[in-house]
Amino acid sequence: MKEPVILTLEDNKHPDDITLLPWAKGKPLAWDVTVPDTYTESHIADRCPPHGAAAHQATQHKIAKYSKLASTHMFYPIAIEIAGTWDDMAIELVQEIGRRTTVIAQDTRETVFLFQSLSIALQWGNAVSFLNTMNTE
Repeated sequence: MKEPVILTLEDNKHPDDITLLPWAKGKPLAWDVTVPDTYTESHIADRCPPHGAAAHQATQHKIAKYSKLASTHMFYPIAIEIAGTWDDMAIELVQEIGRRTTVIAQDTRETVFLFQSLSIALQWGNAVSFLNTMNTE
């Protein structure tokens, strides 16, 4: 699928999406989602990696990849390991979206609902990936 022109940066990189309205400090928000697989050999080879190490590593990679974006956008990498561990920046962004939604909806549970919805989406994606590995013959 071809990316919309607005998402193509000068260096030909494509974040997942960008807000049209300013998010903070007069800048729009841009984000890029990644879900590292903590069960791959590259992560298992490290003996007992710290909890959330794959998500943190993915976040650092995205920050470096989109470093030029910081001058014009508020950039948030969203890294959630397939086992469900969230990187701190992803948590921070979802909490802020929840706070802003709470102001509009007047329901203090909005942040919880958002985390639940995203967790279910992750579980659904894991289930689909797992089922696609099964031999259906």
